[in-house]
Amino acid sequence: MKAIFSPCSLQGNINAPPSKSMAHRYLIGAALSGAECAISGIQYSEDILATIDCLKVLGAEISTKNDTVIINPENFMKTDFQVLHCRESGSTLRFFIPLALCTGKEITLQGSERLFERPLDIYEKLCAENGFEFRKNADSVTLCGNLKSGEYEINGSISSQFITGLIFALVYLNEDASVKIIPPFESRSYINLTLSALKSFGADAEFTDEYTVSVRKSALHPFSGSVEGDYSNAAFLDAFNYIGSDVKIGNLKADSLQGDKVYKAFFEEIADGTPTLDISDCPDLGPVLIALASLKNGAVLTGTDRLKIKESDRGQVMHEELGKLGGGLIFGDNSITVPKLENVKNTTVLDGHNDHRIVMAISLILSVYGGEIDGAEAVRKSYPSFFEDIKKSGAKVTVIL
Repeated sequence: MKAIFSPCSLQGNINAPPSKSMAHRYLIGAALSGAECAISGIQYSEDILATIDCLKVLGAEISTKNDTVIINPENFMKTDFQVLHCRESGSTLRFFIPLALCTGKEITLQGSERLFERPLDIYEKLCAENGFEFRKNADSVTLCGNLKSGEYEINGSISSQFITGLIFALVYLNEDASVKIIPPFESRSYINLTLSALKSFGADAEFTDEYTVSVRKSALHPFSGSVEGDYSNAAFLDAFNYIGSDVKIGNLKADSLQGDKVYKAFFEEIADGTPTLDISDCPDLGPVLIALASLKNGAVLTGTDRLKIKESDRGQVMHEELGKLGGGLIFGDNSITVPKLENVKNTTVLDGHNDHRIVMAISLILSVYGGEIDGAEAVRKSYPSFFEDIKKSGAKVTVIL
């Protein structure tokens, strides 16, 4: 799919799409609850469809009506299953590996090759320490284990998704347990989202000190509710306001626990000068911060190493695409310097690198200079209606399937 931009500005109202992070957590929490739940405000992105598919394979009965997913978990984890299809969703893969290890059965989780280039070392180490099977191939991992409740330690510097996945498994096992997080602890806000979602279903799981999550035996119960708006994707919409647009972003919860809510403060700093911004707790903001800083007066981003292990090597591919426009990035030790983009060259095609956040970041830049994105379909991973939404507010973009 191609997206062809002419220079433009946006005006109007756009509702932020539902939070993909919270949708994953509510859907899995519903499956753990033991009784029927209805979760509304779901957008059927590729990542959310992957989680729904895996829940179905594990025995949950799922139906949908408009933006509502009804989950009947009566047979969850009770049926015969062998293969879980995770598509390209890192969250789905990392959330379901520990649940798979609770079954005592051999289970294979499949996905794209890029998905399996991303690290799984923490789970591989856990399996080795417990004598569980762990066989990783180019597009799959096969597991067999019988995970028990207990005290676990996890490195907090790679991805909070590993910690969340283990917490889900410990809630399922429903015995007293704990997870000790070895600092440095990045993306703490995502663990707060996990604990908040699980609390809705009656799970007794909380931080008992700065680095320890305790999971206690709980009487889980059903919960039905709506997914809040997504600050991660709202950032790509709000960024237009810093380059001459006037868009009001709705569907955002003011007291949200989402760590990416910090984007607004970062944007203000970029608008005011050439700031140094630590993104170690919000790496998903990397591409939009790079795009906006390049259009303003530049910035320095620190805590950038995790950009290498996302859907693409996000720092490197933003460097490549800015290079086609006559710019580029400067890489340091866990840092990226973003110079102001000047003397822009005409270019015919920029590449989305099969990464939804790269496509949306490039869209911001091309709304100023015009141009074409190849591989624009990557937005389906998290925000399928992105081009439709910005077009309604005046974006001059033609999408060719």
